Amino acid sequence: MRRLLAVLLTLLLAGCGSAPSGTSGFVGGDGTITRLAPDQRPPAPAIRGTTLEGAAWDSSSAAGKVIVYNVWGSWCAPCRAEAPALVAASRRTAEVAVFVGLNTRDLDTAAPKAFVRSFGVPYVNLYDPDGALLLEFSGQLPASAIPSTLLVDPQGRVAARIIGETTEATLVGLIEDLS
Repeated sequence: MRRLLAVLLTLLLAGCGSAPSGTSGFVGGDGTITRLAPDQRPPAPAIRGTTLEGAAWDSSSAAGKVIVYNVWGSWCAPCRAEAPALVAASRRTAEVAVFVGLNTRDLDTAAPKAFVRSFGVPYVNLYDPDGALLLEFSGQLPASAIPSTLLVDPQGRVAARIIGETTEATLVGLIEDLS
């Protein structure tokens, strides 16, 4: 019994896995999905950032499509676990959806670039070391839950969010409902 309690306590304290210094307070979610009715959807913020490769990216380039923002860190174990699902879903829905990674709290681009290479991530990933892009979604996406995924409908409104690790089936289903 003590061993079981010790294991459970360790898992609870682990949260997202080992995070780099300065990332304390980040916790993994439980996969909770929140969907908003069309008349309840707030406008999504315009997102402009720099990719891991140093190129500029602007959300206006995805106008008319579903945008899937996934907040992740290379240091986050649930992010590594869900990466194959995001890659598969992005490929399955490429005609109607644009996936965008928001890499947060990595101290430089070396580890996130290795993450992207390792998982064969085909979509753009914005480097957001201080969480400034994440703060654009204030009130819609908790800044402390990593990973998190936010879906924006083709009309540019926040339509759904997933707090914690997600699956390919969940993403594809949500995207199909929105497109």
